[in-house]
Amino acid sequence: MPPILALFLTIGFIVFLFRRDFREQPNVTAALWLPFFWVVISSSRFVSQWLEIFGLDLGGVSVEEGSPVDATFFFGIILSGIYVLYRRQVSCLEFVRDNRWVAIYLAYCLMAVLWSDYSFIAFKRWIKLLGQPVMVLVVLTEPDPMESLTRLMKRCAYVLLPVSVLFIKYYPDLGRSYDAWSGMPVNTGITTDKNALGGDCFILGLFFVWHFLRVWRREKDVSRRNELVLCLVFFCMIGWLLNMAHSSTPLGALALSLAMMFFLGLKFVDRRRIGAYLVAGVAVCAVAEGLFGIHNYVIQALGRDSTLSGRTGIWQILLHWDINPILGVGFESFWLGDRAEKVSSMFSFEVNEAHNGYLETYINLGLLGLFITLALLLATFFKTRRALLADFAFGRFRLTYLVAFIVYNWTEALFRTHCFPFFMFFLIAIDYPKNTILDQPTSVISDTEADEELASAAEQNPFANIE
Repeated sequence: MPPILALFLTIGFIVFLFRRDFREQPNVTAALWLPFFWVVISSSRFVSQWLEIFGLDLGGVSVEEGSPVDATFFFGIILSGIYVLYRRQVSCLEFVRDNRWVAIYLAYCLMAVLWSDYSFIAFKRWIKLLGQPVMVLVVLTEPDPMESLTRLMKRCAYVLLPVSVLFIKYYPDLGRSYDAWSGMPVNTGITTDKNALGGDCFILGLFFVWHFLRVWRREKDVSRRNELVLCLVFFCMIGWLLNMAHSSTPLGALALSLAMMFFLGLKFVDRRRIGAYLVAGVAVCAVAEGLFGIHNYVIQALGRDSTLSGRTGIWQILLHWDINPILGVGFESFWLGDRAEKVSSMFSFEVNEAHNGYLETYINLGLLGLFITLALLLATFFKTRRALLADFAFGRFRLTYLVAFIVYNWTEALFRTHCFPFFMFFLIAIDYPKNTILDQPTSVISDTEADEELASAAEQNPFANIE
């Protein structure tokens, strides 16, 4: 097929998907476009990179300063989101009360700007980090939060997946690049990195499986059939893109999250004992590792070598780097200046991240920041455990994503200012109570009649923190 024909067919397909979305008249406001553009740009290419594709090179791009175009875009989106939250009378005190560890994490990151060697740059990056919870609150304060989440994810998929297929198959100069580690050609799709493409596929794959299970339980009609067909179409695209990306970590994270999602759906599973199940699972893995070295088998199954493509060497160097072990070097500051060059000089490829979220947190925020991050993860687990009892449908999504996110961070640094996986983490970590009762409460789908009774009490706000 000629590339130009494929381009027009892809545009037509995307237009069709959005027209179908609008005709369904979802219970969402125009403000939902703010997190849509935030996610699409964060999970694909920055505005300056898109402009370069169309021949508009505005210059002024550097590792330290970034692009003025990108800074203006993100700052404008964040200001617009804050204005929306102001109009919706969102209370900061209420947010802090229901999300203490999220607030502590954001406050500590802001404090860590003070001891950075590049305080102004670190502060600008913190503003981008603030944009994550702002965009999440825009979603959670919509008239119907569950519907808003569903529409947001579907609309992002309408763009990210078809364009990735188009770029890889018909525009290789846009959809392919060379791996900085091996020098081999890799498929990047709409992103600029194969791991980023894999991350997009992991999140959207988990969402569409979750959405498929919810739709499957609806009463049989034409709309249900069409929605299931749509999910199957996206399953095919996600599977093809994961195969083309050859990114092992997202594939493993997706497999883990789906296994856990189906496990939670089994009737004999007592959701009140989910913590015990997780501890038992970790214990079994620890015993299997001690007896059989299962870690090596998993690595081989994912197509990785024992060094995790050179990651273990980076970890050893960064663990012994001369930094303040308590406070780190400052928020998002380690890779600024000449430190990145010094680390890269020890390898045959460029290094600009630790490729481990917890190690990345340590070198930037120190042991104190790592403790706060782990406490935030633990607090989020307790929220997801309560959500399993109050709203099983969304609670299952929250818990499975949290577990996969924790594992994912072992080989990729996802605690990043404008990272799609980090946006999703804030989405499952933040609770904000609604001020009004929904006119048309979202239907919550449970696996048992007991769950349906619990869910009916939470339908007015599936995202609320249940004490």
